[in-house]
Amino acid sequence: MRVCLKSRIVLGVLGLFLIQGFAIGAEPPAPGAMPSAGAPTDFDFFGKTKGFRLNTLETTPGAPAWANIILQSSNFLMCKGTIALCYYSGPEGTTPCELRPDGKIADCTCYKIDGAPYFVDINAILNLDVYLETVDACKTDGSDCLPTSSRLAPVCRSINDNKLIPHADVISAFSLALNSEDRIRQTTCGAAPYAGCMTAPCTETGETDPVTNLPLVSCACPVYDGPYQVGQKIPVDQCTLGDGLVWSAAYAPNGKTFPTPPSCIPDAPAPSGCPLLSPNPPVLPAVPSQISCSAVCSEYAKSNDQGVEVGFTCDATLCTASTADAGLVAKACTGLGKSSLSEIIALETAVGYSCSASQICGCKPKKKTSEAMFELNAGQRDRDIVPQCDLNGTLCGAPK
Repeated sequence: MRVCLKSRIVLGVLGLFLIQGFAIGAEPPAPGAMPSAGAPTDFDFFGKTKGFRLNTLETTPGAPAWANIILQSSNFLMCKGTIALCYYSGPEGTTPCELRPDGKIADCTCYKIDGAPYFVDINAILNLDVYLETVDACKTDGSDCLPTSSRLAPVCRSINDNKLIPHADVISAFSLALNSEDRIRQTTCGAAPYAGCMTAPCTETGETDPVTNLPLVSCACPVYDGPYQVGQKIPVDQCTLGDGLVWSAAYAPNGKTFPTPPSCIPDAPAPSGCPLLSPNPPVLPAVPSQISCSAVCSEYAKSNDQGVEVGFTCDATLCTASTADAGLVAKACTGLGKSSLSEIIALETAVGYSCSASQICGCKPKKKTSEAMFELNAGQRDRDIVPQCDLNGTLCGAPK
């Protein structure tokens, strides 16, 4: 299946911005960053979109943000919400990356992932103001924010609020959502053009991948020419695809192009994900001293979408579903990232259990939320899924 949406207005406009330059006026350099010598300098990113400035700084030595370079593991900032996953994109098939004639942009077909934890390379944030705000809060290397520290990175809020790139339906980032079905590996390639999709803008296509049942989106990814790593194990002679196609890739000169946290990742699938609470009823771990249960329960209460507290419904569904249940997960998790989840993520990271913060802190859902959880659990059973309610007696909800 090929999905090519060159006629879309957003992507058509995006084709203008990285061709020859970008006028952003004076800008304060971030710590350790200077304007990139190879960056565009004379035209406006997204035409005349007010308030958006392309990040043309050298976020790593000698390279701009769209090179997607990772220097150390703390560069990956952990968030939670809905993103596009372009890590597997490139070759002909379901998720190709097709170069535009000018070679500056690749239109990459990517998977849309709902409700899961995701990661952003701090060096690859394309919005200058959000990059500077994130560096100020998290340090240049990202070490003062989740998952290395307990603070939620500003870029997470910008992505979840759909404010990072104007007119985008969703933003490209990294997720382990497919890791249990398509294990992440790495192949180092020599210098060549590749699509730097991290934080690129994406539009809905209305298409669904028949294999994973995940929605497909089209992302306009800036192209960079340099050494890179592909997130799959391939023969080196396949590093260059030809026929107008390029890999969606990144470059980690000192290690890996994917996050390697010291322990498990809450709400992620196996083998990297944390386990659920157990047995039935579960043994609840102690709340770490740095965590406020009042703040945790407040975040659940504020995760409101049409009267349903999405934090509860997503927890009840996400951690027992597979990619084949993408529609059910979307129903349970849509709108999750629109409120802060920093204390929830911090708690689950600290204790090492997935979909568990509300149970550990004793947070109580409202009646409408409880009814929605009950229906979602029934929907999982209809699909021969054992919901968390049946596994450990939590997040069961109640009938109307």
